[in-house]
Amino acid sequence: MIRAGRWNATMVLAACLILLGGLLLPEISEAKTAAQINADANAAVARFDKQLKGGAKFLASSKGVLVLPDVIKAAFVYGAQYGEGVLRVQNHNQGYYSIAGGSFGLSFGAQSKDIIICFRDPAALKSFEQSSGWQVGVSGAITMVNVGVGSDLSTMQINQPIVAFVVGQQGLMVDVSLQGAKISKITR
Repeated sequence: MIRAGRWNATMVLAACLILLGGLLLPEISEAKTAAQINADANAAVARFDKQLKGGAKFLASSKGVLVLPDVIKAAFVYGAQYGEGVLRVQNHNQGYYSIAGGSFGLSFGAQSKDIIICFRDPAALKSFEQSSGWQVGVSGAITMVNVGVGSDLSTMQINQPIVAFVVGQQGLMVDVSLQGAKISKITR
């Protein structure tokens, strides 16, 4: 009887995850076009600049900026995230990328967020561009900058080679880590 109870609980959990994924990830079944990714990235950069004073200046001073707009993350013990974005070097699109990751642990909820990764060092940018698949924490360390809305980036001394910001969060999520996420080049 106990085994049947565990099996039922596992099936209910699996069904909930499938339903949650179906509700939150409908866009993933259709790949975004380059134009859609560019428009979403422009909106994400505008949100970044609106939420953080000096945001546009900080991005302009970076060697490269990977903008991953509307990354969806959903979790109930097991979690997954996915999004597509564009790498911009000196305000020119250099390529399109996806971010994907899974997790297991004490996380739950669903969230849409913008991830903006700034390459402050030319060597870090070059290493990223030359990789066939880049895993956060393995291929390169990213410093997550935790700042609140209205913070002024021009007053902060950020000297790390790669820094990331998570902005525009919508939804409830207990865990916003990028650790282990894989960033891969995609064709658009």
